[in-house]
Amino acid sequence: MTELPLTGIKVIDFTGVQAGPACTQMLAWFGADVLKVERITGGDVTRHQLRDIPDVDALYFTMLNSNKRSLAINTRTPEGKEVMEKLIREADVLVENFAPGAMDRMGLSWEHIHELNPRLIFGSVKGFNEDSPWNDLKVYENVAQCAGGAASTTGFWDGPPTVSAAALGDSNTGMHLLIGVLTALISRARTGEGQKVSVSMQDAVLNLLRVKLRDQQRLAHVGFLDEYPQYPNGEFGDTVPRGGNAGGGGQPGWVLKCKGWQTDPNAYIYFTIQEQNWTRTAEIVGHPEWADDPDYSTPEARQLRIFDIFAEIEKWLADKTKYEAVDILRKAEVPCAPVLSMKEIAEDPALRKSGTVVEVEQKERGTYLTVGSPVKFSGFTPDITGAPLLGEHTDEVLASLGYDADTIAAMHSDQVVA
Repeated sequence: MTELPLTGIKVIDFTGVQAGPACTQMLAWFGADVLKVERITGGDVTRHQLRDIPDVDALYFTMLNSNKRSLAINTRTPEGKEVMEKLIREADVLVENFAPGAMDRMGLSWEHIHELNPRLIFGSVKGFNEDSPWNDLKVYENVAQCAGGAASTTGFWDGPPTVSAAALGDSNTGMHLLIGVLTALISRARTGEGQKVSVSMQDAVLNLLRVKLRDQQRLAHVGFLDEYPQYPNGEFGDTVPRGGNAGGGGQPGWVLKCKGWQTDPNAYIYFTIQEQNWTRTAEIVGHPEWADDPDYSTPEARQLRIFDIFAEIEKWLADKTKYEAVDILRKAEVPCAPVLSMKEIAEDPALRKSGTVVEVEQKERGTYLTVGSPVKFSGFTPDITGAPLLGEHTDEVLASLGYDADTIAAMHSDQVVA
């Protein structure tokens, strides 16, 4: 069996909900020994949220905590804090996403942790960075999307700001923290010194919106954005507007109806009009004359008629399913994709084969479906295993720290551990 790249790296996962666990789960997938430290009363709140089976850990928890171990401990007791400090002395990484100031109130500030173990990487997720006037706010997914600029630029021009179903604030921030932690580990290999790695949810959302920040500056210079649906007849204000389903990279695109859209809410494709492929695109949708017609042959001319063009393409799509349409369009190298429902994603054989969607065996639940590693490696394939039960590895961890059986039993009876 191939040794995984992070084998031997010890991670204390002092996180809950989504942003932190998303980071530490990928560390576990890549070989790190990730110990999830939880409260003795209930553990991570997601164990109980949105349950589909009574008295069984919710999918919300299992899908963010696979491949980990669980230590349930009361860190507010002297004994509990002693255990934490022993773990910190032996660890390579500690990740937390508590509310601002919580770690300091536990007596586990970055300064104290660095003193206990100068080699430790301290990864921290917060809603806002330390320089923000809002850095004391507790933040959830949609709060981050709004504060990061995503909501103001998502949706249609005649509707309110709209949040995305994608976890731009939570899992995206976890991925950014993962990059930071791995970078700090490489730095430590050279210097021998650990460091604090901080990522704010607002910053992580904004990092995915650089094209909108680009557009804000363009708008300030010229007063309009010619690739947005509002051009040329709509009015532009002084901020980037909501652009519906328009493409953000200068290649016009839209979600178009296919056969069956009247009864199937996902019978659509995304269709992109690529400038360098316009002649083939025009031919395949039944309008070869567009290639040489000055009203259609240039990007500038097409933008003036873009919705008329999309309407004509929808006529061509009317007798084709989204899958049939994509199979035809791909032959002409038209950038497009079917709008896939989550049911279609769950049942997609190619995603199963690639390990992007995996079936996992979970204690007390049985099998369930989850996402696998989106990153593929030529040297290894992560093996996704079940999430730990609350406190499943408590005794094992305490024994590894040198506690004898009597002391461990006393900790249980004193409700220090569960």
